[in-house]
Amino acid sequence: MTLEWEQVVMDAADPVALGRWWAEALGWVVVNDDPDEFEIRPAPDRLPGIIFEPVTDRKVVKNRLHLDFRPGDQRAEVDRLLALGARHADVGQGEQSWVVLADPEGNEFCVLSARGG
Repeated sequence: MTLEWEQVVMDAADPVALGRWWAEALGWVVVNDDPDEFEIRPAPDRLPGIIFEPVTDRKVVKNRLHLDFRPGDQRAEVDRLLALGARHADVGQGEQSWVVLADPEGNEFCVLSARGG
């Protein structure tokens, strides 16, 4: 038996807008622009991807699952993501080497420091 990681599924009030935001943030491509199952991937034939599905309820608590990203230059990447519309988020992390941000719909993610830094 084998498993292949296919997707992360993210609930969204506006799947198209949130999916396009993440595609720009990650430099990924849109492979399905259907508003009921908007999908992005690193490349059209590369997995895993992220699917954005519509929900009517809004996010009210910290995510139980979040994504971590390790850039070459943490400060530059945080500044770039903030310019795209992310915002700083406080999930009780205190002073850490990583930065917690939230996407335009409030989903938290972390920007780690560079390896060895």
